[in-house]
Order: sequence, then structure tokens, then C-alpha cells
Amino acid sequence: MDEALNQTVAVIGAGPAGLFAAKELATQGVKVTLINRDIKPGGLAEYGIFHNKYKMKNGLRAQFHQVLSHPNIDYYGNVTVGKNADLSLEQLRRMGFSAILVTAGAQGTKWLGLPGEDLIGVYHAKEVVYHYNKLPPFSQNQLVIGKKVAVIGVGNVMLDIAHYLIADRNVDEVIAVGRRGPDEIKFDRKELDYVIGNLDVRAIEFEIDRVAHIMTALGQDPQAAKAFYHEAKQKQTPPLGHASFKLRFLSSPIRMVDNGSGAVGGLEVEENTLVAAGDDTKARGLGTYHILDVDTVIFAIGDKVDDNLGLPVHASAFDKNPNPRYPVDGVSYEAFSADDGKTLEGLFVAGWSRVASTGLVGLARKDGVNGARAVMQYLRENSADSGDASKKVAAAIQQLAHPVVNKEALAALEIAERERAEMLGVEEFKFTSNAEMLEAMGLLGVTS
Repeated sequence: MDEALNQTVAVIGAGPAGLFAAKELATQGVKVTLINRDIKPGGLAEYGIFHNKYKMKNGLRAQFHQVLSHPNIDYYGNVTVGKNADLSLEQLRRMGFSAILVTAGAQGTKWLGLPGEDLIGVYHAKEVVYHYNKLPPFSQNQLVIGKKVAVIGVGNVMLDIAHYLIADRNVDEVIAVGRRGPDEIKFDRKELDYVIGNLDVRAIEFEIDRVAHIMTALGQDPQAAKAFYHEAKQKQTPPLGHASFKLRFLSSPIRMVDNGSGAVGGLEVEENTLVAAGDDTKARGLGTYHILDVDTVIFAIGDKVDDNLGLPVHASAFDKNPNPRYPVDGVSYEAFSADDGKTLEGLFVAGWSRVASTGLVGLARKDGVNGARAVMQYLRENSADSGDASKKVAAAIQQLAHPVVNKEALAALEIAERERAEMLGVEEFKFTSNAEMLEAMGLLGVTS
């Protein structure tokens, strides 16, 4: 551990990447100002993991609690950073922070720009996941979910959404739509187990047979693809309700069909083939179209960073210095402007702010720690005292017209929610609005 460096770093975002970055910096003697959009810390570890994985969530919360207990870390929740926000990156830079590390995740929403995306019954995965995990304001949205749902994408988020639709929304059918084939699925076998009881094995066999000639031409084994699902099915976990779960491969969404009342009446897809692309494959449309009989469409196609944060963005990601001065394991964490070829001095990105929608909590934690190590390299080379940056940000936050949540208020919220869960006899209780949380902390109607 270094001696106190008299330097202060602002960390924007308190998900796993931001929390463990803050811990890494704090243990090296750096004073950390941790600023979070949400009231609660945790990010996708709190609001992205399936809602009834209590053991996993509680284990992570215990780790986060330990991080926030470090005396070198100040926490400010319910504070936004960006353009037209509570604070801007430029304001924070002028306050004199030694460095700023952005770990705000991928708060933007990625759409494909297809006709019908504005119909009732079309959602992005983020809206659904945040809704069932009770993140305000998504927790209060009324999702119109029909009986036959297409989920675009074949990753772990798709399986979480399928799990929710089958277990909690009493749907009749979920169809996962992938633009490539059975060998290109992105979900883990372990995650499949949650809905394996609802998997329609006959339908999956038919689907693999339908695309088998394309797989064989690329040296892929259709029988091995079938075996993957048969082996999973051997667990024979009971189905969740009555819904069937299916997958449709080599299909790209083209448009959502209007049912005549401004809602989804079907999903038109184009059939694809696969072509080799180096060590990978690429989907290519065949000009053959079909309409799937669904009344809800959910896009689980990943996320993008927030264009309004104040950092240059290209291809759904913040720009990174292609020739980093402070690399960690060969990776660049340095914010950059690709348009003018300049490094943004003292600004760094980590976690999903570095590469959106990549990996789960463990990878986010590792990337946050490595981002902090990149910052430490910078701090040792640029050892100027950060002065009273922490006092300046505290003063700016006190001027905000809404309540700001600190570590003491978080402790009060934890007690209030735990007491409510005990009173109701449930495993977990969450307040579903910011107002309820602020009231439980005694902050409702209190300005900073």
C-alpha cells in the first residue's frame, strides 16, 4: 500500500466495476469520490441479475458494503453526471480531481432502427430486466406483455427474460430468434437449466434439421448441436407453468407488424445463410421472408454507452486511446477523441463503459480493478496535489435541489427494507420508487 498520495479521484458509476475500482484506489491511499446515478450501489449486480437469485445478490451486497466502508471512499447516490445533468464531466475536471474514472456502464439503449419499434408490445431487454428487478423508474412502468413473445438474441439476457416471461408473466410461448445458427449461441449451459423444463425438444430438433445443410457446409455438426439440448434436458427439472420455449435460428428481424391498433401483430424475419468470416461466421440474408405469430417483441441485443455523458462515442462505445500510455495487460483504459486523435487527459473508462455488454460481474470487477491500476500509473506520473476537489464537489452537491444519498443514508435504507421483508415474511423486499426509498431514509423533501 502507498502512503496517502494527497490525490482525489472521481469514479462515476457504482456498479461492480466502479465499486472495485474505488476499493483498489482507496487501498492505495487515494481519496475517492464515488458518484452514482441510482440511489443504491451495485448497478447490474443489483438490478441486472435475475430477481430471485437471492444468495448471489446477498453475497455481492456484502462485498459492496465492505467496499463502501473504506474511510477513503465518499459515496453520493441519486446524482447524475453528463450533459443537462446534476454535474458535468467538465465541472468535475475544473474542480481539480487528479483523475476521473468513468464506470457508468452502458446506460444507452441499442435499437436496430426497424419499422414498428414504436408499437405497443416492443421493448428493449433493459426495460424488462430493470422492471422485474425494481429499478426506478422502470419498476413503475406497465409492460404490455402478450401470450406469444419473440426475444431477439441468443445470449444469457435472453434466457433471463425467457425465465421471467415463463415464470412470472404466464405466457404461452417464447421464441428466441438468432440471426446465426446453433453453433453461434451465446448463452451458458448453466443458464439454460432455469428454463430447460419448458424447452420444446421436438421443435429444436426440427429447427436444427432445417439449418443442418448450412452447418454441414461450414464443418459444423448438427448432431452435436442436438446433443447439447438433449443432455441439458436430461436434468428434467419441472417446467415453469405451461409455456413452451423454442429457438429459431438463421433469422433476422425485419419489422414488427402492426395489428391495426398500434400494437404488435407479428414479427417479420428474413431467412439467413452462414458464410465463413475468418475463424468466425457471418449471417447473410437470402431474401426469403416469414411472419412469426407473436404479439410481443423484446430486443436482447446488448446495450450502448450514454451519448450524453460527455465523452466521444463511436460504434456504441466510448473512444479509447489506441496507443495507451498506461496500459494494463495490453488494454487501453484511457478516454480518447477519435475525431481529433487526442487523449482526454486524466479521463479513464472501465467496465461496460469501456466495452459495452461484455461479461458478467466477475469480468466487470476485474476490468474495474485494471482501470484503477491504469489510473494509478497516471497518478504516479502526475503527482500534483488534487487540492480541495472533494470539498468542491461536496459543496456543488449541497446546492442540488433534490436529496443526495450518502453511506449513512444507505445503511438506513438497508434496515428499512430488511424490516419490511421480515414483516411481510418474504425473502427480499425492495421499495419500487425513489420517493419511497428517500422517505425510508428520512430524506424526502430534504435538499442537499
